[in-house]
Amino acid sequence: MAKSAAKRLKTDTVTIGTHNGHFHADEALAVHMLWTHIPRYAGAQLIRTRDPAVLATCDTVVDVGGEYDAERNRYDHHQRGFTTTFPGRDTKLSSAGLVYKHFGKDIIANRQRAVGEAARDDTTVELLYNKIYQSFVEAVDANDNGISVYDPQGVEAAGLEKKFADGGFTLGAMVSRLNPNWNEPSPADPVEAQAKEDEKFVIASQRIGEEFDRTLDFYVTSWLPARSLVEKAFAERSQYDSQGRIMVLSGQSCPWKDHLYMLEAESPETGKVSYVLYPEKSTPDARWRVQAVPVTKDSFQSRKPLPKEWRGVRDEELDKVSGIPGCIFVHAAGFIGGNKTFEGALELAKKGLDLE
Repeated sequence: MAKSAAKRLKTDTVTIGTHNGHFHADEALAVHMLWTHIPRYAGAQLIRTRDPAVLATCDTVVDVGGEYDAERNRYDHHQRGFTTTFPGRDTKLSSAGLVYKHFGKDIIANRQRAVGEAARDDTTVELLYNKIYQSFVEAVDANDNGISVYDPQGVEAAGLEKKFADGGFTLGAMVSRLNPNWNEPSPADPVEAQAKEDEKFVIASQRIGEEFDRTLDFYVTSWLPARSLVEKAFAERSQYDSQGRIMVLSGQSCPWKDHLYMLEAESPETGKVSYVLYPEKSTPDARWRVQAVPVTKDSFQSRKPLPKEWRGVRDEELDKVSGIPGCIFVHAAGFIGGNKTFEGALELAKKGLDLE
């Protein structure tokens, strides 16, 4: 928990300093990453102040102090001329990105060991390090630095407008709502008032930390183990289609999109996959799905949607229309379909390649 500046000066406990007042997602996440995932900071005191003399006594300072010096554990990004970015990315870092930049690989390796993964492997750690930054931390950096997802001038030129209010469903908005309200009663005693504010910050740090930890665990325990399955399926796809347009995940479904796009980028000469087949569950009687690969991971547009005449049709009617027995359905948008057997799903994919 946060301690007053006076109490800090009387202890040798490891301390993390950040600013008091209105808090944001970046320092809330930065503190969480240190507190929770780096052993040296377990149980560290949190000092929230803008007093330079007090900050100078802290072991580590984030988001305040006007200084970025990793050797001295100073991670502020507000100073004039600061332009540091994550390797391979263009988004300017916030305190969250700075802490992740320097501690992210240790966070990942520590988590891998905690869940029983093999000893640290630099290749997989590097893969996860980049993926988690792009999937989570970068959004916090952009939000704190006022960087929009889309170029504002391009959006204006295109005449695009929001169709509805999104309710501020962002990591930054989530943390911001945990600040004290402007008319919320505050203790008259400054020490008590600061302690009350600090308690809210700790709640915010824990809240965004929960989301970070879920993301971290997903990529460590689910996303990364799926890579070897997708690599195997990608290497074997020519046995289902001479041009390699059909990929089969024979054992069970797993997170495949990211890995597929990366494998295609690494081997552009092998062509692109149009359909991915996988069982609904890992039992011999499982039904099978055939899914059209999206143009991009989050796109609703498919590279090769299932044929128009199949879309929105089910069961026996779909058997007749497709000429394939055992059909279950094809979605009205044509991005996915199902059959009772692998052979049926494979036939849907093969016919789908030849039809519009």
